[in-house]
Amino acid sequence: MFSIRKAAGIGLAAAGLVLVGLAPSWPQAATPAAPAAPAEGAPSQPGDPFGEEVMMTPKPIVYLKGTATWDSAYDSIVDAFRSVRGFIDREKLKADGPPITIYLATDDTGFQFQAAIPIAEPPKDAPRGDLAVGKSPEGRALKFVHRGSYDGMDTTYDAITNYLDQKGLEAKDLFIEQYVTDPVTTPEDKLVIEVFVPVK
Repeated sequence: MFSIRKAAGIGLAAAGLVLVGLAPSWPQAATPAAPAAPAEGAPSQPGDPFGEEVMMTPKPIVYLKGTATWDSAYDSIVDAFRSVRGFIDREKLKADGPPITIYLATDDTGFQFQAAIPIAEPPKDAPRGDLAVGKSPEGRALKFVHRGSYDGMDTTYDAITNYLDQKGLEAKDLFIEQYVTDPVTTPEDKLVIEVFVPVK
């Protein structure tokens, strides 16, 4: 089975495009609809959205762009968030929502990503080095929820892939994880992660 987690974003990287994160308050249900049942094996609780359509609106973010292997994925993302949060704290910026990861390109061994935190207003002085300021993407996306360890997300992504196949939907070449629970301080088996899949 083709999994969007291992293949999404390759087209964007080849085109040389840079996309940046999502703000936590952007999703708003486009049309009320009965939520679809998650595929078997997807960690969920009653009431968790699975394929809920939302519209993303852009917000300012501070992000760090990086690369990682799947074996070190979670540690790499958490380290990136520490760097972003350090800049926000030093500059006395106001965070405007939970952290997000934008997957720009993936393959069987690793991925390119942006670890971002939404902010209320851009900083007066641009960050240096690997950090940058940008805007979150906008447009139509589907929202899903994962509960549990980061390593267990393959099951959720398989369920998302099956859902898209069943509905005849085509995903764009990126996907986003928004961390309802703070990945820096939350035990990994207690994570709650919202997955946003932009669709064509």
